[in-house]
Amino acid sequence: RSGGREELAAAEEAEVAVIDRFLPKQMDEAETTAAIEAIKAEIGAGGMKDMGRVMAELKARHGNVLDMSKASGLVKAALA
Repeated sequence: RSGGREELAAAEEAEVAVIDRFLPKQMDEAETTAAIEAIKAEIGAGGMKDMGRVMAELKARHGNVLDMSKASGLVKAALA
């Protein structure tokens, strides 16, 4: 669009829309926080020293529907 090629931008948006239909729905922040709290309770996580264990379990259970970079910040906040 910034280069004045609206037709190319529209074609790419159409491609993204098709791809999005086939991708799994990503967990929102509330669902992610609930999953983190459940894992914390299950493994007895109590502080930052347990972050690796929580992240590993979170990835094992929800890795395909979760943005792990965003989840990392939520795990840090939950364990702080």
